[in-house]
Amino acid sequence: MTDETRPAPLRMVATGLGALLVTGIASGIWGALLTANLATTPALPWSALVMLLLLALGWMYAGGHGPPTRTQASRRVSLRGMSIDRAAFVLALVAGGCALMALIGVWIVSFQSGVMRGNSVPDFSTYPLQTVIAVIVTAAIMGAVTEEGAFRGYAQGLFERRWPAAVAIGVTALLLAPGHAATQGFALPTFVFYLLVDAMLGATAYLCGSILPGIAIHAAGLAVFFAWIWPNDAARPIGAAALSQTWFWIHVAQIAIFGVASMVAYRRLAATHLRRQRIS
Repeated sequence: MTDETRPAPLRMVATGLGALLVTGIASGIWGALLTANLATTPALPWSALVMLLLLALGWMYAGGHGPPTRTQASRRVSLRGMSIDRAAFVLALVAGGCALMALIGVWIVSFQSGVMRGNSVPDFSTYPLQTVIAVIVTAAIMGAVTEEGAFRGYAQGLFERRWPAAVAIGVTALLLAPGHAATQGFALPTFVFYLLVDAMLGATAYLCGSILPGIAIHAAGLAVFFAWIWPNDAARPIGAAALSQTWFWIHVAQIAIFGVASMVAYRRLAATHLRRQRIS
């Protein structure tokens, strides 16, 4: 890569700050819509429809639609929202899905070991089931689309043009840390956990050349944590009490089995990436 094709440091800083700003604004809009919805008509989850419409419009613009014409091509490339070969897509889902299962085990074991504090979640017990489902699904899609598009698309794609892929992935993961800290605290175990998650998603985007598989993996992970992991953390035994539970050791085995499976799948995905590079 020549110096002429490498992005300037100022542009890289601006893109990184822009990614933080975009995701922050999206979260703020979703929070305001949801608050208004639950305060007025909790049985009718209209905020989900409005947010999904705004996401669709934002996706179209970030992907090259709309003015100005001179930036359409660069926006389309920067988003990395292009479709990929079906076999590669399925392999990416398998790799990411196995990694997600391992990371779920890491969260539970870390929490029960006493090194990870749980995340507080809203109490939706007083709201209708359709509203709860709509809120969880929309929150998962919103988080996945905005983070993958802004960070793994625009920011990481730009970083990869200046640094080796591993460095670009690592810098992008660190760039996401303030956003995670703002909502889940900045305890070291939590920071390391999200660093692993973001590295996995960054590797998926790089190896696929697209953020579409990462969006699916990311959204599924958020939905599982919103609906099942975080709400049940308070009921899990911690410390010595956890060691006597069969489920604790099942989760330990879960980390090992799915961790190895994900590494095997990612190695195959990396081989596919190398073949695609040779062809191009």
